[in-house]
Amino acid sequence: MECRSLDLPDRYPVTGTRIAAMTFDDAVELLAGAPTRDRRLSVHFCTTHTLVEANDNPVLRAALARPEAVAFPDGMPLVWVGRAMGRRVERVCGPDLMPALIDRSRAIGGRHYFYGGAPGVADRLAAALRERYPGLVVAGTHSPPFRPLSPEEAAAEVTRLNEARTDYIWVGLGSPKQDLWIADHRERLDAAVLLAVGAAFDFHSGGLRRAPVWMQRIGLEWLFRLLSEPRRLLRRYTVTNTRFAILLARQILRRRRKPSGA
Repeated sequence: MECRSLDLPDRYPVTGTRIAAMTFDDAVELLAGAPTRDRRLSVHFCTTHTLVEANDNPVLRAALARPEAVAFPDGMPLVWVGRAMGRRVERVCGPDLMPALIDRSRAIGGRHYFYGGAPGVADRLAAALRERYPGLVVAGTHSPPFRPLSPEEAAAEVTRLNEARTDYIWVGLGSPKQDLWIADHRERLDAAVLLAVGAAFDFHSGGLRRAPVWMQRIGLEWLFRLLSEPRRLLRRYTVTNTRFAILLARQILRRRRKPSGA
């Protein structure tokens, strides 16, 4: 893999989805170079929840498998699987990559558009990032309604996004809606990189507190979020994680049963 030439990264399979095997720094370099190298990428940040959803939803599974899609390992279990397969891989999650890429892109005048969040969140996010990163170029912000858009409204939004001449569109619509939105809009949008970042909008706008760094590093960020939002996340972190473990066990068994040399 040569990030300097913007080749897409090596991938490894996790329960039917191919995950990008990259370090965090190489991920930033790949995306920072996309606008000047005429690349059009769709970026997804995958957790165990994402992969279980993809197992059940063929449309989401297809979105993550598109040729221009880069599915980064957001959850530490995905990183551990990659390392067990001998890959050089680090966690690449949206809330960490957003500030790193914004900081890196200032040197080349990267233009950023923030699309999503509850009313006012995208504006607060842009203001907070402008204050933190002087020189940040915000091409626009928009918080779309939660209801489905009419064909006319959807076409008008595509026009608005393209007229903003943005390099990066950060999409915060919640998972998997944001991933499906990106797959559906990729061919109609001129921006070099579309990123499905979800909770990054709330974290960096001040609306949601993240787990301490030590919990993030040892794979316990999920526990912090569960304790913060038990009603919303209890099912995700019990039923969903159990299903992921079952799917992964099946993958391991299939690999072991495969004849050597097959």
